[in-house]
Amino acid sequence: MKKDSRIYIAGHRGLVGSAIVRRLESAGYTNLIVPTHAELDLLDAAATRDFFEETKPEYVFGAAAKVGGILANDTYPAQFIYENLAIQNNLIHNAQLVKVKKFLFLGSSCVYPRACPQPIREEYLLTSELEPTNKAYAIAKIAGIATCQSYNRQYGTTKFVAVMPSNVYGANDNFDLQTSHVIPALIRKFHEAKVAKRPTVTLWGTGAPRREFLHIEDLADACLFVMNHDGAPDLLNIGTGSDMTVKELGEMIRRIVGFEGEVAWDASKPDGT
Repeated sequence: MKKDSRIYIAGHRGLVGSAIVRRLESAGYTNLIVPTHAELDLLDAAATRDFFEETKPEYVFGAAAKVGGILANDTYPAQFIYENLAIQNNLIHNAQLVKVKKFLFLGSSCVYPRACPQPIREEYLLTSELEPTNKAYAIAKIAGIATCQSYNRQYGTTKFVAVMPSNVYGANDNFDLQTSHVIPALIRKFHEAKVAKRPTVTLWGTGAPRREFLHIEDLADACLFVMNHDGAPDLLNIGTGSDMTVKELGEMIRRIVGFEGEVAWDASKPDGT
């Protein structure tokens, strides 16, 4: 990408998109296209088509998505599958129509099987059953990967690359307990319990699942690297290479926040993948 290339960041106000914008700005890119939701609803196929025809971006970071933690995914599966399929189809198809030079599709580690061999490799995709609590979201993202690969195979004029980050966290995260992911949810739970001087914090599941966490600024670095280098495969994992149990994570956050009470685990709640 040249410093004045027309670069569209879809979902620029979200956790991933906002980090990509910060990274691009710090690297000196000056022609960023960042319409608000009021200016462009990516669920609207006609509006998205008109936007691409008018702006003709050269590069696209596809970070727009409906996202959430276990509770949100398990409660609203229809919204998660419908909205994500619609958003990514509108983005990918119109990127091809205006012949964007390169499109980076942001997926999720939940596309891989629940009982995936470790460490997770790209070739394990579609080899066994998904985690039930976020199956709808995962299927939408798998469809996005397949769409990128299919457009590469049939057209080849726009290079589509799908990247699957591990669990991300950092600045601009979502702390709503109904929709947040595990790190911001635990920070809020322990902080509120500390302020209220509660004796106990109850966390979901057994704490046994292992998770690999990636800071959002590191993901943004990786996305910029992939976008600027030819030869990347069309499916690429991005992670740190190390993980911890959710129980270890909970203890770390409890210690950092300074909550001195007890931690209880509610095994009747789902563990997630």
